[in-house]
Formats: sequence, structure tokens, C-alpha cells
Amino acid sequence: MSSDNRLIDLRDRRILVTGASSGIGEDIARLLRESGAETLLVGRNAERLDALASELDCRNLVMDITDEHQVQQTLGGLPALDGLVNCAGISILDSALTFKAEDLEQILHTNVVASAVVAREVARNMIKHQRQGAIVNVSSQAASAALQDHLGYCASKAAMDAMTRVLCLELGPHGIRVNSVNPTVTLTPMAEMAWSAPEKRDPMLAAIPLGRFAMPRDVAIPVAFLLSDAASMISGACLPIDGGYTAV
Repeated sequence: MSSDNRLIDLRDRRILVTGASSGIGEDIARLLRESGAETLLVGRNAERLDALASELDCRNLVMDITDEHQVQQTLGGLPALDGLVNCAGISILDSALTFKAEDLEQILHTNVVASAVVAREVARNMIKHQRQGAIVNVSSQAASAALQDHLGYCASKAAMDAMTRVLCLELGPHGIRVNSVNPTVTLTPMAEMAWSAPEKRDPMLAAIPLGRFAMPRDVAIPVAFLLSDAASMISGACLPIDGGYTAV
């Protein structure tokens, strides 16, 4: 298929991707470049970001998104943006009876507060430059399903989906669409190790009607679609990418 006939065409779009130095964020960045976007990579690992930026021929921004002042300073000087993928996030395993308050605060600060601050700064940029576009928050099936020992993570992703709906409401009049994608276990290298034990892997697989975990590209393609004009009337959606896990 020629590039002129691609459903996902992001040429002439400048899109910021947080959490781009590894995992799902890295694959999203790769697909956005394949789809023609000018991609700005955000992460804390300077070495990995430099290598990826060199490979993809794009710009990188080494930044700690949990530092509001640093986010404002770094993003405040950027040229016009057309989109954002909020992919940076953390998980700390914690049960309802053993979690530490500081761990819960760290999860919420990174997954919710920092993502909201980045979305705010990108939205301000887009409005200032009169650019209509899209924001995609990488949420999780954990937003709507209870997962054992994931108290903080489930709470943070539910909050992210709520944030998506509010951003949809408030940014829609400016022509900015906002959606979430909600994947199941996604087999990044780290996840492959984390879910390798049969006693942990098999019950989760049994609960997924399609019988498999997601691959990073399974998440990246819907993200690119939601950023594109092909999704021009989709906003406020929380899209399951979970093989049916939350449907049953």
C-alpha cells in the first residue's frame, strides 16, 4: 500500500510521546515515525533516548515528568504540537492490607498528576498555536477490573480514565480530541519476565477470551489511529485492548 493510501497518516504532525525510552512507549514512537509524524521522545533515560532518537531521526527531551517546573520549562519552548501520547507510568505491587502510603502517592503522582500536567502544557501549546489534534492516554484494563496486589495501579488508571473524560469535555471546544487506550498485559521485555511463571501467567490467560497477551504493536496501532484524522469523531473513549478480558 502506498503512503498516500494509508488509513493512519500522520505526516505534518508533531507528536510528543512520554515514556518513549522503553516498552510500549518505544513501539508507539516507532509506529508514529513509520506513519510520517515528527515525533518528540520524552523520558528519563538519556542514553536510551539518544539511541532511539538517532535511530528514528527525531528529537528527544530528557525530562522527569513528575517535576512540574521542569515540565513547564521544557515544554514551554516547544514549537506547535499536534498531539500527545501519555505513556509514562509506573506500577508498584501493593495489597490492600500491606501497601505503603508513600508507594501509593508515588504511583498516583506519576500516573495521574504528572500525566495531567503534561496534558495541560501540551493543550496550552496547541491552543496557543491554534492547532487541532489529539491526546491519547495509555491507561489499562486495571481501570475497570480489580487485579490482585494492584491497589495503587488500579486506582491510578481509573483516575486516568476519569481525567480523559474531563479533558475531552474541556478541550473539545478547541478541536482537541482526548481518548484512552486500555491494554491487558503487554509483552514488553520486562513483562515477559514478570509473567513467565505459569502460576501467574496461566490464570490471566484463561480470563482473556482471545487466549493471549497483547504485543506492543497491538497497542501502538490503535494509538496511532486515535491520533489520526481517521478518528476525527472519536473523543472521550476508553478503548479496551484486552482480548475481551473486561467484557466477561
